[in-house]
Amino acid sequence: MEQIPLLDEIAVIAALGVLVTVILSRLRLPTVAGLLFSGALVGPFGFKLVHSIHSIEILAEVGVVLLLFTIGLEFSLARLKSIFKQVALGGILQVGLTTGVVAGVAAALGQTPGRSVFYGFVFALSSTAIVLRALAERRELDAPHGRFIVGTLIFQDLCVVPMVLIVPMLGTAAPGGDMARAIGVALGKAAALVIATVLIARLVVPRALRWVAAARSREVFLLAVLALCVGTAWLTAKAGLSLALGAFLGGMVVADTEYGHRAMGDMLPLRDAFVSVFFVSLGMLFDARVVLEQPLLVLLLLGGFLVAKGFLATIAAFAMRFPARVAWLAGVGLAQFGEFGFVLARLGESAGVVDAGATRPLLAAGITSMFLTPVVVRVAPHLTAGERLLLPLERLIGVRSIDEADGGDEHSLAGHVVIVGYGVAGKLVARALAACGARYVVLELNAETVRVARAAGEPVYYGDATSEEALGHAHLEKARALLLLMNDPQAAQRVVDTAKRVAKDVPILMRARYMLEKEPLLAMGATDVVAEEIEGGVEILARLLRWLEVPRNVIEERIDEVRASTQTTERAKTIPRRALGEHADLAELKIESALLTEASAAVGRSAAALGVRGHTGALIVALRRGGKLLEQTDPNEPFLAGDVVYLAGAVGSVKKALDMLTRPPSPSAQPAAGGELSP
Repeated sequence: MEQIPLLDEIAVIAALGVLVTVILSRLRLPTVAGLLFSGALVGPFGFKLVHSIHSIEILAEVGVVLLLFTIGLEFSLARLKSIFKQVALGGILQVGLTTGVVAGVAAALGQTPGRSVFYGFVFALSSTAIVLRALAERRELDAPHGRFIVGTLIFQDLCVVPMVLIVPMLGTAAPGGDMARAIGVALGKAAALVIATVLIARLVVPRALRWVAAARSREVFLLAVLALCVGTAWLTAKAGLSLALGAFLGGMVVADTEYGHRAMGDMLPLRDAFVSVFFVSLGMLFDARVVLEQPLLVLLLLGGFLVAKGFLATIAAFAMRFPARVAWLAGVGLAQFGEFGFVLARLGESAGVVDAGATRPLLAAGITSMFLTPVVVRVAPHLTAGERLLLPLERLIGVRSIDEADGGDEHSLAGHVVIVGYGVAGKLVARALAACGARYVVLELNAETVRVARAAGEPVYYGDATSEEALGHAHLEKARALLLLMNDPQAAQRVVDTAKRVAKDVPILMRARYMLEKEPLLAMGATDVVAEEIEGGVEILARLLRWLEVPRNVIEERIDEVRASTQTTERAKTIPRRALGEHADLAELKIESALLTEASAAVGRSAAALGVRGHTGALIVALRRGGKLLEQTDPNEPFLAGDVVYLAGAVGSVKKALDMLTRPPSPSAQPAAGGELSP
């Protein structure tokens, strides 16, 4: 039987990739690091187990197209509009600073303008896959530095599109004006293509996908999505633009339809497979000989990624008015080579901007930085030296800081509550304290949140609660309690440690995401810790058992069992009630109401005298009189005009009771003894 091309190479890549990745996962390193290392082992500079390097690179380019398509799926036009303000400023600062500084250094070292800008682009991009994985594992995506990093990575991904348009223009030998004109023409083409894409997204694609979905075939739908992905990439290439731009726009087209989530679910396995090949192919470019031949150059480039690029990202975070700790962690998180830097490097080589001799040490240093990132991100929160060095710059931020509280009425604070974090939970607590007349001060790291809160007259100040100075300015030693509602677990531990030094007798109430975090926090000095996963689990359990129609006393027993084995609560048990019709056994019962008017036969007569229960089978469960609901009524008390009677029973029974209560009196009806009308 004839050998299938590339079968040997793919088998070797898959097997070694799995083996190396599993081994590195034991060291808590990400999958991407394992794939890169696998590529270095099987590549031409390793054990040379893969011979068809060019063919593997073609598969890698397919992976890049699919990667950009799925990124487009995540960034619909509507989402881009909603997050633009959030990510634009930090992203512009980081990308602009890095590109400008690197281009300036390269030009000072004698590089051409085009090559200088190219180096700036390559250095500006960071690794989305590695950094997001590291933040997710450490549960820091919602932390202040995590939000800044994620926003910046989003902006970098968007910048890839204009970068891949500009890089081919940088290799021309034309004068600066002609080069700028060519870049302007390319960007104009891209703008026209984006406009056409938006129109197609609104008019054509939704109808086409609706027609395909009507076939009720997953295979056909996946094939249609692939056709959109590859088709838009092919069309942009024909228009003289990049495959990457077309794939990205194709993803955005699908994302703006009702089938965006389904397309993402179907494409992810295929994308992951090809992107894995992409990372392996990137690892193949790691040449250990370059490290041995040019160790100083590789070391300088590595320092450029880890130190210089990290410092520029830190400056960008400072410009966004983040404190030293957040800026330090943000700089560490963005200090590495990016996946799309490889794309730009290949594009630069093909366009004649740089040659392989220039990119080999750059890729060697970049791939090494990607290896080191998971370790550096893990160690950075424990290194306080970095943020201490940045403290002088923090004073230049210019945000209304907590130390300003000493200059106003807050200097006499005593018996107040210090709240750290002004998210949803912090706002709820602050509102409740204000309603109770209790004084409080809030420390928050989000400068925009502080600005909005201060404009609303809230005692919210910009301050890092991990510092003794900030807690001192908040007069923690005079406070009744310290409440921690932070999204950064590492920072929360440091706040507890600092608070016990500043005011050891002040009780600390805090939340933790997981139960496993509770005991260590209590051991550090926290007075009480509420684990979010337990509270969420208890609430879900109560609602589930109620939906299963388990009796209330049994539900309370199950909740007591959970509480006894996890954490107690000061609140009374609250179990959601179900409407009468939601109980399966009582589904046939109906509840109706009847308004008694002056013309109703029931006015002046009692339920017992009318025999409502005996004659109709319906039960009077409540009575509203004078705007007040009476749950217990005397069956011998006469009804009055204006009463609203609530009846429960089967449909037929309730209908008979309504007729009895609301029908007009019979002309032959005469007053009976005791003032009652005879039936």
